[in-house]
Amino acid sequence: MTDEHVTPTSATAPPPGAATAGIGGGTSSASQGVPPFMGGATAQAAADLPRRAADAVQFVVDTIHDKAVRPAILATRAVVFGLVIAALAVVLVVVGSIALLRLFDVYVFGHRVWLSYIVIGGAFTLVGLTAWTRRTARPSPVHPR
Repeated sequence: MTDEHVTPTSATAPPPGAATAGIGGGTSSASQGVPPFMGGATAQAAADLPRRAADAVQFVVDTIHDKAVRPAILATRAVVFGLVIAALAVVLVVVGSIALLRLFDVYVFGHRVWLSYIVIGGAFTLVGLTAWTRRTARPSPVHPR
């Protein structure tokens, strides 16, 4: 029997006195976190494992973001923008009706505010009646017997 060191995955072993790359400062499988006894393909797969794990985690995070977080963000934006637009519409209707009332009172009806109230009240009544006639009937939740 001889004292030669033969690795099962490597056909050529370094000479007994030669310095290896892991000890001499170069890059080797040992410096990359791979045990030195692993062969070429196995060492490459083991060195590739952290990148593959990070890619898998990134894929899961992206999938969750696309399926759950993004629709929630879009729905929240729609609700917020809808509330802002509704608040601005209420403010514009109030300010517009006050401005129209003042315009009618001062310039149209000669300081007869009661006439301005009748005209603006009639306009709002017509708008309300128009909206009332265009409504659709909802089915009753209780079924008659």
